[in-house]
Amino acid sequence: MLNTKILARDKSSKARAGEFETDHGKVETPIFMPVGTQGTVKAVNQSYLEEDIKAQIVLSNTYHLYLRPGTEVLESAGGLHKFINWDKPILTDSGGYQVFSLSELRKIKSDGVEFRSHLDGSKHFFTPEKVIRIERSIGSDIMMVLDECTPYPCEYEYAKKSKHLTSDWAKLNKEAFDKSKPLYGHKQFLFGIIQGSVYKDLREESAKDLVKLDFDGYAIGGLAVGEPAETMYEMVDFTTNFMPDEKPRYLMGVGRPENILEAIERGIDMFDCVMPTRNARNSCLFTSKGVISMRNAKYKDDFSTIDENCDCYTCKNYSKAYLRHLYIAKEILALELGSIHNLHFYLNLVKEARKKIIEGNFKDWKEETIKKISLNVNNSTED
Repeated sequence: MLNTKILARDKSSKARAGEFETDHGKVETPIFMPVGTQGTVKAVNQSYLEEDIKAQIVLSNTYHLYLRPGTEVLESAGGLHKFINWDKPILTDSGGYQVFSLSELRKIKSDGVEFRSHLDGSKHFFTPEKVIRIERSIGSDIMMVLDECTPYPCEYEYAKKSKHLTSDWAKLNKEAFDKSKPLYGHKQFLFGIIQGSVYKDLREESAKDLVKLDFDGYAIGGLAVGEPAETMYEMVDFTTNFMPDEKPRYLMGVGRPENILEAIERGIDMFDCVMPTRNARNSCLFTSKGVISMRNAKYKDDFSTIDENCDCYTCKNYSKAYLRHLYIAKEILALELGSIHNLHFYLNLVKEARKKIIEGNFKDWKEETIKKISLNVNNSTED
C-alpha cells in the first residue's frame, strides 16, 4: 500500500494537507503534476523542472509512450526514469482519455478498445491487462487503470453503460496488477478512476465499485471536458464524500488556477493539466495579479519583471519587454521561459495552499487569491 499521511485539515472546508511516499521520493499534497506526455514537459528541460520549478512528480502518458518510443526501447533503457534522466516520482495516465478522444479511430468492446494510431493509422487493441503490462514496462511509480472517459454532454443511459464498463475494467486492471511484478526494482502503485459524467447516482456507484477493489489511490475522471465550472465543483464536492479519507484523491486534467483552488477546498490532493505549458507557448502567462498576454503592445518598452511576487528563473532574469520581443520574433526561448514561469506559478500556488491549510486559514486566503489571479490584465491592443 502507498504510505499516505494527512497532516492537517482546514476547519471550514474539506481541504487537507498531506504526503505520500514512493521509492523515488516523497510527494507533499496538494500537488500539481507538470504534464510530460511523451517523456518530456514541453519546452522545459529536467534541470529547470527539478531546481527552479521544484516539481515533485510529473505525469506521462501510456498511449503516447506505447506508440513512441515503444516498450522495447523503454525496457532496454531500464524504464522511463532512466530514459529521461528523472529520479523523482512519475505517474502515468492509462491513455484512456487519448484513445477515447479518437472518436473516428476507435471501437469500444467489452474487453477493451480497438483504435488506430494517430501517427500512422496502424491498428492496436488496449485491454486492461495490456495497459498494466505497458505501465510495468514504463516503470511509473503510480499507474492509472484503463477507463472510458465520457464526453460532455452525455446522455444518462450512455454514462450508465460507460460506468459499468469502467468498473468491469477496473477489476481486470487490479487482477493484472496483483498478478504481475515491477521490472526495475522499485514499487509501483495503482489508482482507480471514478466515472459517471455529471450524474450523482452514477458517481456514487462508481466510487463504491472502486473502493471495494482497494486501490492505492483514487481519481475523479471525466470532468473538465466542457461542463460548466460550477457543475464540475458540484460533482467533485459530491464524489469526495465516497472516496477513502486516508488515500490520495486525484482530479484528472484540471485545470485553471482557480479551478485547482476550488477543488482543493472540496478535498482534492492531486492535479495535472497541460494549461500552464500550452498557454505559455501561446504567450499567455499567469501572475499573482492576473493573466497577461506577452504579445501585448503595452509591454514593448516595459522593463519590469513579469511578476514581482515570483522568484522563478524567468522573473529573476528577464523583463516583460524581452519576453514580448521573443514571442513577437517567434524565438524558441520564449516558449521555455514562459513555460518555466507558468509551471513555477502553479507549483507555488499549491505550495502556498498547503501552507495555508496547515496554518488554518485556507478558505479566506483562497477567496482573496482567486479574486486576484482570475483577472485578465490584457486591456491594450496586441500586435
